[in-house]
Amino acid sequence: MSQLKTTERTRVKRLPDRGRHDRETVNAILDAALIAHVAYEKDGEPAVLPTAHWRTGDTLYIHGHSKNAMLHAARGKPISICVTLLDGLVLARSGFHHSINYRSVVIYGTARDITDPNEKMAALKVFTDKIAPGRWDEIRPPNAQELKATMVLAIPIEEASAKIRSGPPVDDEQDYALPVWAGVVPIDRIAGVAVPDDRLPKGTPLPDYIDHFNRMGR
Repeated sequence: MSQLKTTERTRVKRLPDRGRHDRETVNAILDAALIAHVAYEKDGEPAVLPTAHWRTGDTLYIHGHSKNAMLHAARGKPISICVTLLDGLVLARSGFHHSINYRSVVIYGTARDITDPNEKMAALKVFTDKIAPGRWDEIRPPNAQELKATMVLAIPIEEASAKIRSGPPVDDEQDYALPVWAGVVPIDRIAGVAVPDDRLPKGTPLPDYIDHFNRMGR
């Protein structure tokens, strides 16, 4: 199991037993999550925006329109990215010990602007197939103009850590006798029934990979 180097920024200081620095755990969380929050500097002020993300090997990718202000501010600059999966509400017997079960990853790195069209196209294929495996081979790929209008940034997953909380509430010993319900309310991400586009030709079958959305949630 490959381990990421622990740095001062990635060292989990609060409840360090919840910290993970192995790539297997970090990658699994990144792959399961659909949304990342990107922290960057804008006009000398801190800013955070959500965006979709994906991973290939030891690199994380984000993308958007070529005029996207966040991407322009982030490219070539040090940024931080966080993804979080909410797994449950932890209801304790005291207000202080209420918590949540979660899996999260924080990455620090410098964003590289992908300018090579072939590399950009390959990255976008991975993104599409992350959402719906096999989708890329069915759709029309981006043309030259669309590819030019798309910016893709690559961030190395070299300085990163995961943090995980799981299990029941942990109360003060004297509170376990209180007649108060305590436990965990699981939170699961479940996709609804697919709604076909109004202009979909009659008889177009529903792809098998639609079920993938629900599998990703678990």
